[in-house]
Amino acid sequence: MLLGAIADDFTGATDLCSMLVRGGMRTVQLIGVPSPDLPAPDADAVVVALKSRTAPARQAIDQSLAALQWLRAARARQFFFKYCSTFDSTDEGNIGPVADALVAALGCGFALASPAFPTNARTVYQGHLFVGGTLLNESGMEHHPLTPMTDANLVRVLSRQTEGTVGLVPFVTVDRGAQAIRAAMTELKERGRRYAIVDAITDAHLVAIGEAAEGHALITGGSGVAMGLPANFRRAGLLSAAIDPGVLPKLDGASAVVAGSCSRATLAQLGYVRDQLPVFELDALATPDAAILTEAALAWARDIVGNKPVVIAASAPPEKVAALQSRLGRDQAGALIEDAVARIALGLVTRGVRKLVVAGGETSGAVVGRLGVRSLRIGTEIDPGVPWTFAEGSGPGLLLALKSGNFGATDFFLKAFRVLEG
Repeated sequence: MLLGAIADDFTGATDLCSMLVRGGMRTVQLIGVPSPDLPAPDADAVVVALKSRTAPARQAIDQSLAALQWLRAARARQFFFKYCSTFDSTDEGNIGPVADALVAALGCGFALASPAFPTNARTVYQGHLFVGGTLLNESGMEHHPLTPMTDANLVRVLSRQTEGTVGLVPFVTVDRGAQAIRAAMTELKERGRRYAIVDAITDAHLVAIGEAAEGHALITGGSGVAMGLPANFRRAGLLSAAIDPGVLPKLDGASAVVAGSCSRATLAQLGYVRDQLPVFELDALATPDAAILTEAALAWARDIVGNKPVVIAASAPPEKVAALQSRLGRDQAGALIEDAVARIALGLVTRGVRKLVVAGGETSGAVVGRLGVRSLRIGTEIDPGVPWTFAEGSGPGLLLALKSGNFGATDFFLKAFRVLEG
């Protein structure tokens, strides 16, 4: 194993996996902390997907350290802590506390932090995170139901979460290339900084950052910064030239989409597909009962599953989300949606669905948990950061696409199934 990664949610994990496959690394995603006796899969990279982004900080730290222990036992040469490209985290964490624990466990004293992913319109300039041309705190993320992002200055955001200090490698340095970035990070470490937010507005910047971090024990960030890592292993003669690391089995069976994300991107995708595929919308505000919502959705789908892809969505605009949270409380509202969508996903698979798209990071975690999926072989990319995966050891087999709520083009749900058809 060359790279061992820990991701704080499931769609973020597949996002990272997709980037590594694109770079020629055979990649497997494991769901949850692996048991100590689980043998390492035959892969160049293994990404352990946790559901720790919004977990209590102590729980997130413990799970991340357990995952690190397994990856170290599997002799990974370098480690990666993956979080969202919108730096989803409250002022208490969990990005800072988990990163602190990993830095301490590895004894490395320093790590870069780079959530930039220009292909998906996430850029960092002068330490400020932009979504497209808009500052993070004006992008809609300020209304996120679990991790509202009200500050775009990542140096400030991370400083509030860590016991260490945070520096910046600014654009003018990054634009000079890997050698300048490496020197700047070395200087920050020597000055006692624990982290460096690193600017990036193009893919070339991310490749240079990855090259500059070749000797780092730990890298933290979004999947974009992993863009430059496969080349490091290839230059060192450690990465063989795989024919195609993204080939997955072909499966017959019905297709479906389940969505729990309330992001602008997912809402736009649902709006686009509404006139082209059958769509059933859950109304959790009217019926705040997961079992009843599941029964209604599966009854609707019973006679149409198999004819064409079906779409079942619990996604809602901010005002409806706020109303549900006001009625049930934030955590209970999120748990209700996750539970209902996960139950529905299981019901669809039981009824013959073999190609399933899941929209939303927390939703994806709930779905794979309900389905009992423990390992995913990473395959063809649908849109940047979102690949198809094959659930290994899942009986008759299941193809899954786990989409971060913010990712994917407007026609993503239709495109996903076209990709499988070649």
